[in-house]
Amino acid sequence: MRALADPTRREILRVLREGPLAAGEIASRFPMTAASVSHHLSVLKEAGLVQAERDGRSIVYSLDATVFQEFLQQLMGFFGVGREGT
Repeated sequence: MRALADPTRREILRVLREGPLAAGEIASRFPMTAASVSHHLSVLKEAGLVQAERDGRSIVYSLDATVFQEFLQQLMGFFGVGREGT
């Protein structure tokens, strides 16, 4: 939940729904330092919501769809969404 508490991290996840992006490409979309974006990416990676893969000199981030889907299912269950009659 901590990873999703920050609006910048939620926006990074929205951006990554479009597809994998290099860290620099992600950082260019936000009005903050690259170091700040890197910190947000690190929190998302630690939470298992994104994956990072080195591609030459760049690190490419993508959604870890399996973990994200499991999280959403648990969250929906917590709020009672998706059960019969709801």
